[in-house]
Amino acid sequence: MKILFKNARILTMKDDKIIEGCLVVTDSKISYVGPKLQTGFFDQVIDCDGNLLLPGFKNAHTHSAMTFLRSKADDSSLHDWLFNEIFPREANLHKGCIRELSKVALLEYLSSGITAVLDQYFFPQEFIDTCNDFGFRSVSLGMYDKDSRPVDEVLKIMNKANKPNSLATMVIGMHSEYTGTDEMFKATEVLLNKTNSPFYTHLSETISEVEDCKSRRGVTPMEFFDSLHFFDNGGAIFHGVYLSDNDIDIIKKHDVTVVSNPSSNMKLASGIAEIKKLLDRGVRVALGTDGPASNNALDMFREMYLVTGLQKLKNMDPVSIPAFEVLKMATVNGAYAMGLKECDTLEEGKLADLIMIDLSRPSMQPINNIINNLVYSGGKDCVKLTMINGRILYRDGQFFVGEDIKEIYKKVQLLTEELNQIK
Repeated sequence: MKILFKNARILTMKDDKIIEGCLVVTDSKISYVGPKLQTGFFDQVIDCDGNLLLPGFKNAHTHSAMTFLRSKADDSSLHDWLFNEIFPREANLHKGCIRELSKVALLEYLSSGITAVLDQYFFPQEFIDTCNDFGFRSVSLGMYDKDSRPVDEVLKIMNKANKPNSLATMVIGMHSEYTGTDEMFKATEVLLNKTNSPFYTHLSETISEVEDCKSRRGVTPMEFFDSLHFFDNGGAIFHGVYLSDNDIDIIKKHDVTVVSNPSSNMKLASGIAEIKKLLDRGVRVALGTDGPASNNALDMFREMYLVTGLQKLKNMDPVSIPAFEVLKMATVNGAYAMGLKECDTLEEGKLADLIMIDLSRPSMQPINNIINNLVYSGGKDCVKLTMINGRILYRDGQFFVGEDIKEIYKKVQLLTEELNQIK
């Protein structure tokens, strides 16, 4: 299959230059980016009409199947939200429901221009299967659980998923230091040693989390995981709102990415991460939405706006983080954090994970600076097309995922009503 995108503005994300010309996708990869082609045969020709092509957004931290908790547990502190609202309802989850609950999230990702997610939730095999069915790219966290996912089961899922050219793959992680036990830490150490995987976890999201860890262990959560050598192969931490200078030194030493979740941290009043400080120290920062129970939208435009807006306010500096740096967080840096180095930019030989932005939307007009428009005034309504692995899965409000969208919503509503009954 050979597809020509003509009359396009193209932001490759190799730099901040926007070129005018065309882009060709052959099967799953980009085969040409440059000036107008004079000749060639194509199975499909898409006239971009001056609209913008750029790499798809990479949502580097989410819990997709938490859709059943959207708007159910709002206006609570993180501790109450997690222990009184979320955990009791999550106890109702069963293997068969993850596929349906995840589908709603995947639809929202596609309509938001998100072409890959780093997902952390129960029954990862169910999520992996759903992504493969939809044609959606994802990385799931393989986490030890003594009842449902012993070490051998995690390795089995991981070995099955991590094949050449796989859309849905797996890496090793755990929820957090504060929900961990000695058994979990030992099992995770075994998994990391057997797989040489990078490591991923929630970390330093709230002041109480950090202080409680220091009381229990005499060190910060980052220092604790470093003592276990969990980050020896890199990885990422989710949130990182309260990081000490030594924590940042450890992050830099192991080339760990900090995945910031500004909407979730703001909504739960967890705090504002020191993003400018991290960037000034040379730390890579990516963006995530967190789950639909704590955000509640799966919208990278909102994350981009908030990560820069909150930094300007926190530092009382309107030039804290320039727009292009924010766009890098949402695309290139997220791809790096997820190990998706073939999906970071629009270049020949890279995987065809791209989106088209409708520059005729009112929020994109007039055009003084397209990148600034994306970050400061863009929204999900500007996403005209989403392509993953060379397949168009969303275009002009329509989904091409092989399923009836209304039926998906109907099934999820029934599951939501069942699961939200606290026993």
